[in-house]
Amino acid sequence: MIEKLLPNTHNTTETLQRSIFKTISYRVVILIFDFISIYLFTGQIKVAFGFMIVSNIYTTFGYFFHERIWDKIKWGKIIYKKTDK
Repeated sequence: MIEKLLPNTHNTTETLQRSIFKTISYRVVILIFDFISIYLFTGQIKVAFGFMIVSNIYTTFGYFFHERIWDKIKWGKIIYKKTDK
């Protein structure tokens, strides 16, 4: 359905550099959310900071590999053929 509204917007695959940049930008947002939520629950800056660092190390790798694997899966992708006009 969304493809009808945005035709020809997904006719390429992700480059490694794009996946890395998306991973980093996503993790920055999640770092902020993690810190705020843990601080609100505990009221302790050290606990919030520690959780934020540890959890974001392993989830960053998880997100990156998740993105790369999904880029290889053909299901749900529409390939637009380029025409020379």
